[in-house]
Amino acid sequence: MTAEVVTPYATRVLAANPGPMTLDGTNTWILRAPDASRSVVVDPGPMLEEHLRAVLDVAGQVEMVLLSHGHFDHSEGAAWFAGQANCQVRSVDPAYRIPTDHAHGLAEGDVITVDGLRIEVLPTPGHTMDSVCFWLPDDGSLLTGDTVLGRGTSVVAHPDGALGPYLESLESLRAFASSAAGVERLLPGHGPVIDDAGAVLSFYLKHRRERLDQVRQAVADGHKTPEAIVAHVYADVDPILWPAAERSVRAQLDYLNS
Repeated sequence: MTAEVVTPYATRVLAANPGPMTLDGTNTWILRAPDASRSVVVDPGPMLEEHLRAVLDVAGQVEMVLLSHGHFDHSEGAAWFAGQANCQVRSVDPAYRIPTDHAHGLAEGDVITVDGLRIEVLPTPGHTMDSVCFWLPDDGSLLTGDTVLGRGTSVVAHPDGALGPYLESLESLRAFASSAAGVERLLPGHGPVIDDAGAVLSFYLKHRRERLDQVRQAVADGHKTPEAIVAHVYADVDPILWPAAERSVRAQLDYLNS
């Protein structure tokens, strides 16, 4: 298990949990300012001890763990890792915080500084309602968790995901990427690094709106159940992904009925 230095501030360790939903596996990101001693670990990943020990070896002195969201492929190993590293865990969802108090949450406007590393918290609900992104202004890197993947598109799965907030989050990220903020790359929770943030975010929005139109038309054509809509709209998608597509369709139906 090897570590890849992606930028002067960000190193990736890939978890050995590849699959249809996780692509090559979960990207665990180790963030540290150049020549600093302390690091921040984003999304330790699943409870795979070999992976977590590899992260510990690379991360050195860990100040804290940050979770982009609570899905187990990002969060399952967090408590074990924090126990080994003797550090805190911060997340939107109190269930994953260590300690569990309010001070270890994540909210809009939060700024985390560790030995010259600056991390700004950008709430991006939608993929899940506890999803956040992390902006490294000194590095030009935006960590996107599962809000934006390095390949393909993310699932907005009912009931823990919601399409309305997700579309708003994508619009906000696109505006942020096109502003004077200086976003040079996206560091996703799965898949490769993205060097053209604006184009990918525009594609995500276009894809979501096209799927939404297809679902709207399928309902008008008499396909009333999520299962029937999936078979009609996602006929060109590998059936192994249909269960995820069904949850996505449920989120789209909620959006259309709201």
